[in-house]
Amino acid sequence: MPKVKVKRKSTFIDMTAMSDVTVLLLTFFMLTSTFVEPTPVQIAVPSSVSEIKIPETNVLNILVESNGRIIMGVDQNFRVEMLERMAEEYGYEFTDAEKGAFQATSYFGVPMSQMNALLRMPLEEQEKVMASQGTGIPIDTTANPSNEFKAWVKAARKSSRDMRIAIKAAQNTPYSEIHKVMSSLQDIRENRYNLITSLKSVSGDF
Repeated sequence: MPKVKVKRKSTFIDMTAMSDVTVLLLTFFMLTSTFVEPTPVQIAVPSSVSEIKIPETNVLNILVESNGRIIMGVDQNFRVEMLERMAEEYGYEFTDAEKGAFQATSYFGVPMSQMNALLRMPLEEQEKVMASQGTGIPIDTTANPSNEFKAWVKAARKSSRDMRIAIKAAQNTPYSEIHKVMSSLQDIRENRYNLITSLKSVSGDF
Protein backbone atom coordinates (compact mmCIF):
# COMPACT_ATOMS: atom_id res chain seq x y z
CA MET A 1 0.00 0.00 0.00
CA PRO A 2 1.59 3.32 -1.00
CA LYS A 3 2.48 5.84 1.68
CA VAL A 4 0.37 8.94 1.93
CA LYS A 5 2.44 12.03 1.33
CA VAL A 6 1.79 14.84 3.74
CA LYS A 7 1.58 18.11 1.99
CA ARG A 8 4.19 20.51 3.24
CA LYS A 9 2.97 23.80 4.56
CA SER A 10 5.01 26.92 5.14
CA THR A 11 5.54 27.80 8.78
CA PHE A 12 4.09 31.16 9.74
CA ILE A 13 5.23 32.90 12.94
CA ASP A 14 3.37 35.98 14.05
CA MET A 15 6.05 38.54 15.04
CA THR A 16 3.61 41.23 16.08
CA ALA A 17 4.07 40.57 19.80
CA MET A 18 7.87 40.54 19.45
CA SER A 19 7.80 43.84 17.57
CA ASP A 20 5.64 45.40 20.28
CA VAL A 21 8.07 44.28 22.99
CA THR A 22 11.03 45.64 21.03
CA VAL A 23 9.39 49.04 20.60
CA LEU A 24 8.49 49.19 24.29
CA LEU A 25 12.04 48.33 25.35
CA LEU A 26 13.51 50.88 22.96
CA THR A 27 11.15 53.57 24.25
CA PHE A 28 12.01 52.68 27.85
CA PHE A 29 15.76 52.98 27.31
CA MET A 30 15.40 56.25 25.39
CA LEU A 31 13.34 57.83 28.16
CA THR A 32 15.41 56.62 31.10
CA SER A 33 18.94 56.97 29.75
CA THR A 34 21.03 60.10 30.21
CA PHE A 35 23.44 61.36 27.58
CA VAL A 36 27.03 61.95 28.67
CA GLU A 37 28.28 65.28 27.40
CA PRO A 38 31.71 65.08 25.76
CA THR A 39 34.61 66.76 27.51
CA PRO A 40 36.80 69.19 25.55
CA VAL A 41 39.98 67.44 26.69
CA GLN A 42 40.82 63.81 27.34
CA ILE A 43 42.18 63.22 30.85
CA ALA A 44 43.73 59.93 31.91
CA VAL A 45 42.76 59.68 35.57
CA PRO A 46 44.70 57.60 38.13
CA SER A 47 43.45 54.20 39.25
CA SER A 48 41.94 53.26 42.59
CA VAL A 49 39.90 50.46 44.16
CA SER A 50 37.03 52.74 45.19
CA GLU A 51 33.61 51.81 43.80
CA ILE A 52 31.68 54.94 44.85
CA LYS A 53 29.60 56.10 41.90
CA ILE A 54 29.35 59.82 41.20
CA PRO A 55 25.81 61.06 40.39
CA GLU A 56 25.17 61.97 36.77
CA THR A 57 23.22 65.15 37.58
CA ASN A 58 23.64 68.13 39.90
CA VAL A 59 27.43 67.84 39.78
CA LEU A 60 30.10 70.52 39.34
CA ASN A 61 32.89 68.86 37.35
CA ILE A 62 36.39 70.30 37.75
CA LEU A 63 38.92 69.09 35.17
CA VAL A 64 42.60 69.64 35.98
CA GLU A 65 45.04 69.02 33.15
CA SER A 66 48.65 68.00 33.63
CA ASN A 67 49.78 71.61 33.06
CA GLY A 68 47.41 72.88 35.74
CA ARG A 69 44.78 74.31 33.40
CA ILE A 70 41.31 74.19 34.96
CA ILE A 71 38.10 73.56 33.01
CA MET A 72 34.69 73.35 34.63
CA GLY A 73 31.35 71.87 33.65
CA VAL A 74 27.92 71.92 35.24
CA ASP A 75 24.37 70.83 34.48
CA GLN A 76 22.58 72.79 31.80
CA ASN A 77 19.89 73.98 34.22
CA PHE A 78 22.38 75.99 36.30
CA ARG A 79 24.69 77.46 33.65
CA VAL A 80 22.90 80.71 32.88
CA GLU A 81 22.28 81.48 36.55
CA MET A 82 25.97 80.93 37.32
CA LEU A 83 27.02 83.17 34.44
CA GLU A 84 24.71 85.95 35.62
CA ARG A 85 26.18 85.76 39.14
CA MET A 86 29.71 85.95 37.74
CA ALA A 87 28.76 88.85 35.46
CA GLU A 88 27.35 90.76 38.42
CA GLU A 89 30.45 90.14 40.54
CA TYR A 90 32.99 91.07 37.86
CA GLY A 91 31.03 93.81 36.13
CA TYR A 92 30.40 92.17 32.75
CA GLU A 93 27.27 92.11 30.63
CA PHE A 94 26.06 89.26 28.44
CA THR A 95 23.40 89.36 25.77
CA ASP A 96 20.61 86.81 25.54
CA ALA A 97 22.40 85.21 22.60
CA GLU A 98 25.60 84.87 24.64
CA LYS A 99 23.66 83.39 27.55
CA GLY A 100 22.06 80.90 25.19
CA ALA A 101 25.48 79.97 23.83
CA PHE A 102 26.79 79.47 27.36
CA GLN A 103 23.85 77.24 28.21
CA ALA A 104 24.66 75.09 25.17
CA THR A 105 28.32 74.79 26.18
CA SER A 106 29.14 71.64 28.11
CA TYR A 107 32.41 72.91 29.62
CA PHE A 108 34.05 76.30 30.00
CA GLY A 109 37.61 77.26 30.81
CA VAL A 110 38.55 80.85 29.99
CA PRO A 111 38.91 83.97 32.15
CA MET A 112 35.86 86.20 32.47
CA SER A 113 37.64 88.84 30.36
CA GLN A 114 37.55 86.42 27.41
CA MET A 115 34.08 84.96 27.99
CA ASN A 116 32.19 87.41 25.75
CA ALA A 117 34.50 86.76 22.81
CA LEU A 118 34.27 82.99 23.34
CA LEU A 119 30.48 82.94 23.41
CA ARG A 120 30.27 84.92 20.16
CA MET A 121 32.13 82.14 18.35
CA PRO A 122 30.36 79.24 16.66
CA LEU A 123 30.17 76.09 18.74
CA GLU A 124 32.86 74.38 16.65
CA GLU A 125 35.28 77.26 17.25
CA GLN A 126 34.51 77.21 20.97
CA GLU A 127 35.40 73.52 21.10
CA LYS A 128 38.71 74.21 19.35
CA VAL A 129 39.55 76.92 21.86
CA MET A 130 38.66 74.66 24.76
CA ALA A 131 40.72 71.79 23.33
CA SER A 132 43.79 73.98 22.87
CA GLN A 133 46.26 74.62 25.64
CA GLY A 134 44.73 77.90 26.76
CA THR A 135 44.83 79.74 30.05
CA GLY A 136 41.90 78.01 31.71
CA ILE A 137 40.00 79.42 34.68
CA PRO A 138 42.31 81.65 36.75
CA ILE A 139 43.17 80.32 40.18
CA ASP A 140 45.32 82.01 42.79
CA THR A 141 46.03 80.73 46.29
CA THR A 142 47.21 84.15 47.54
CA ALA A 143 45.02 86.91 48.91
CA ASN A 144 44.28 88.16 45.38
CA PRO A 145 40.50 88.56 45.13
CA SER A 146 40.59 87.75 41.38
CA ASN A 147 40.52 84.01 42.02
CA GLU A 148 37.81 83.24 39.50
CA PHE A 149 37.86 79.54 40.37
CA LYS A 150 36.52 80.32 43.84
CA ALA A 151 33.92 82.63 42.36
CA TRP A 152 32.63 79.95 39.97
CA VAL A 153 32.35 77.41 42.79
CA LYS A 154 30.47 79.94 44.93
CA ALA A 155 28.13 80.70 42.03
CA ALA A 156 27.49 76.99 41.54
CA ARG A 157 26.78 76.48 45.23
CA LYS A 158 24.31 79.40 45.28
CA SER A 159 22.56 77.92 42.26
CA SER A 160 22.13 74.56 44.00
CA ARG A 161 22.95 73.89 47.64
CA ASP A 162 22.94 70.13 47.01
CA MET A 163 25.38 70.24 44.11
CA ARG A 164 28.23 67.73 44.36
CA ILE A 165 31.80 68.72 43.51
CA ALA A 166 33.88 66.25 41.51
CA ILE A 167 37.57 66.76 40.68
CA LYS A 168 38.95 64.92 37.67
CA ALA A 169 42.72 65.36 37.44
CA ALA A 170 45.19 63.75 35.07
CA GLN A 171 47.37 61.09 36.64
CA ASN A 172 50.54 63.04 35.76
CA THR A 173 49.29 66.35 37.18
CA PRO A 174 51.80 67.72 39.74
CA TYR A 175 50.58 67.69 43.32
CA SER A 176 51.17 71.43 43.56
CA GLU A 177 48.42 72.03 40.98
CA ILE A 178 46.00 69.73 42.80
CA HIS A 179 46.88 71.47 46.06
CA LYS A 180 45.86 74.82 44.55
CA VAL A 181 42.41 73.46 43.79
CA MET A 182 41.94 71.85 47.20
CA SER A 183 43.26 74.92 49.02
CA SER A 184 40.88 77.18 47.13
CA LEU A 185 37.97 74.90 48.02
CA GLN A 186 39.00 74.96 51.67
CA ASP A 187 39.19 78.77 51.61
CA ILE A 188 35.48 78.91 50.76
CA ARG A 189 34.69 76.09 53.20
CA GLU A 190 34.01 73.48 50.55
CA ASN A 191 35.52 70.47 52.29
CA ARG A 192 33.40 67.75 50.69
CA TYR A 193 34.32 66.73 47.16
CA ASN A 194 35.02 63.60 45.16
CA LEU A 195 38.16 62.66 43.24
CA ILE A 196 37.31 60.83 40.03
CA THR A 197 39.46 57.78 39.30
CA SER A 198 39.27 54.69 37.14
CA LEU A 199 38.51 51.36 38.78
CA LYS A 200 41.61 49.30 39.44
CA SER A 201 41.38 45.52 39.42
CA VAL A 202 42.74 43.85 42.53
CA SER A 203 44.16 40.36 42.49
CA GLY A 204 42.78 37.90 45.03
CA ASP A 205 46.22 36.40 45.71
CA PHE A 206 48.09 37.91 48.67
